[in-house]
Amino acid sequence: MAKKNSNSNNNNSDEFAFNKKIFATPVLVVTLIVMFLLIFNPIAIVGVGERGVKVTLGQVSPKSYTEGVHFVTPFISKIKNMDVKTQKMYVDTEVYTKDIQQARISYVINYNLQPQNAYKMYREVGLDYTNTILMPVVEGTIKDVIGKWNAQDLVANRESATSDIIAKLQRQLESKYINVTGFQITEINYSKVFEQAIESKVTAEQEALKAKNRTVQIQEEAKQKIISAEAEARSMKIRSDALAKNKSLVQYEAVQKWNGVLPTYMMGNAVPFIGMDSVTRK
Repeated sequence: MAKKNSNSNNNNSDEFAFNKKIFATPVLVVTLIVMFLLIFNPIAIVGVGERGVKVTLGQVSPKSYTEGVHFVTPFISKIKNMDVKTQKMYVDTEVYTKDIQQARISYVINYNLQPQNAYKMYREVGLDYTNTILMPVVEGTIKDVIGKWNAQDLVANRESATSDIIAKLQRQLESKYINVTGFQITEINYSKVFEQAIESKVTAEQEALKAKNRTVQIQEEAKQKIISAEAEARSMKIRSDALAKNKSLVQYEAVQKWNGVLPTYMMGNAVPFIGMDSVTRK
């Protein structure tokens, strides 16, 4: 009886060991797969707003990889991710105007790497294309455009200068795999002395304009008075000539001006406008 129980225990032990081996097999497989992925890493992920550049034994593949999962050969190939989203950069720079005035220009620029040409940028320049290509072109273009304006005119023509700059940037950087989508001069600062000089000049010009306008107004008023006087003189001459030629018109004018009230005391006729000849005949 004891021997039978011993055999039963041995069988249970063997069954448990067999089941344990079966369970351990998939765990081991999964563990090996995870270790393989961690060590050899054959998977590359390109994120949203990025393009992948595949490099195999130092050679760049002639295409840009889109967002998603991509497989590479461990130790032989790898994928470098490049950001192709729109970037915004705020910059201050020192420039000189046409009349040799130093100005501090604050500007903002929007740009992005051309997605289809990400691999070309990596092959020719690398990852740091902003400092290598973008900024030298931007700085040179700004200095070139600002240098064509006098300091005072630049303030009044900021939009025109901005349009000129962005057009030149787009033209120059398009062939360098960079799109410029926006550029704006946000601030122009000159020295305090120059700003005071501009303010004084503007004030003087405004005062001169006001004085000129007042002179024109006075001249116009004088002309109107002369025109009015000449018209009155002509009117008086016409009336005088008419009265001289027709004496009965004198009485007519008097009747027109009479208010209908008889005077309380008169020398001669008591009734105005009645001729003395008619009284004598009676």
